[in-house]
Amino acid sequence: MDVNSGSVHSLDKEGYDVFSAVMKNHDDLRSADKNTAIKVFKNEIEGSDCEQARETLEELVYLTENDELFSDAPDILLEDDLKKARPVIKALCLHVAHDCNLACRYCFAEEGEYHGKRELMNFHTGKKALDFLISKSGGRKNLEVDFFGGEPLMNFEVVKEIVAYGRELEKKAGKHFRFTLTTNGVLLNTEVNDFLNKEMDNVVLSLDGRREVNDKMRPFRNGSGSYDYIVPKFQSFVKSRGDKKYYLRGTYTGNNLDFTEDLLHMADLGFSEISIEPVVTEPKEPYAIRKEDIPRICKEYDKLAAIQSQREAKGNCFHFFHFMIDLESGPCITKRLKGCGSGTEYLAVAPNGDLYPCHQFVGRDEFLMGNVDAGIVNKEIAERFLSCSVLTKKECKDCFAKFYCGGGCMANAWNSKGDINAVYGIGCELERKRVECALMLQASRVSPD
Repeated sequence: MDVNSGSVHSLDKEGYDVFSAVMKNHDDLRSADKNTAIKVFKNEIEGSDCEQARETLEELVYLTENDELFSDAPDILLEDDLKKARPVIKALCLHVAHDCNLACRYCFAEEGEYHGKRELMNFHTGKKALDFLISKSGGRKNLEVDFFGGEPLMNFEVVKEIVAYGRELEKKAGKHFRFTLTTNGVLLNTEVNDFLNKEMDNVVLSLDGRREVNDKMRPFRNGSGSYDYIVPKFQSFVKSRGDKKYYLRGTYTGNNLDFTEDLLHMADLGFSEISIEPVVTEPKEPYAIRKEDIPRICKEYDKLAAIQSQREAKGNCFHFFHFMIDLESGPCITKRLKGCGSGTEYLAVAPNGDLYPCHQFVGRDEFLMGNVDAGIVNKEIAERFLSCSVLTKKECKDCFAKFYCGGGCMANAWNSKGDINAVYGIGCELERKRVECALMLQASRVSPD
């Protein structure tokens, strides 16, 4: 893989052997002494065909000299240039409900309270949030609004009012809102399903997999499991949704490092769009993922990638979110450098209208940026997030996956290191493995042999 361009080259075994042998002795194929390289190759690979190896090396050198194998970093990969870019706000996460009807054990939102009190957003605040987004969106036409919680369907009537106002507003402003909603499914019913199918560009459904796994971490407040109650609701909703977007989103913990079984269980329930994420929590928690778990988790991702490839070949495929990489176009260079855009392009709005860099910072006083009435008051926070990128994180410098994760989650970095310009080490290891598996799948589709 060429890190700077994102292009991937599929080599046959001989080509890869030649490439590997030469690169052990040369930093750059263009500087390779061909005769010396062939001798090295001959010594390392018993029974090799030196003439064929020479031709292979010449082809590799030709590709390199024509900037088709390795490319230089684009000019925008200069920190000063990146700082000059002043992005507009294009997305809001509306916390319409700081309350929840489940008691998930790993919940970073403290069962919806977010370091504060149980509270629902009123329509007046939601209306001001959309007005704020329009005013800060510049020339961008498509805007994104995610209804979040807690459990947002606990405030369903206000969700409907906000969407209705948004549809009126977009006509006047020449904009278009893409609404999304994340739900645990408890309150899904025919009325809710019809509304979500009509108005939501995407819906995220929370389920952790097998019954015993889900119910251990996602119980009701009385301690009973939620699996049997929500799975039929999810199946009914997805069936009603047709070809519109949704994701079944799970979390795996130290309790189920065999999470491939959970993903396959969800696929066998009839769900084809699936994401399952590693839990991020204090190391003291009994369900935490620890450094010593990484080798086992990496093997699990290899197993999952192999199964996905096999199922694709049989026409019985599912889509795993973290294995989806677009090698033809993909995100723009700024997105590759800065990731999700939290604190700059993307903000979260608490029920009282307070603004934060993202949903994971809500309720933390040190990250309070302003409110929907006054706008961004604490501009220093915005500047901190604006200057944060893969260029400012020393751990990203030599990472092959840096332009796929944009430096990783800043909330995870803050929670683990107390610095948004740091990285969450375990997350880095797992992201590299997921990217590796994703690239393997892409290469196998182009060159299945």
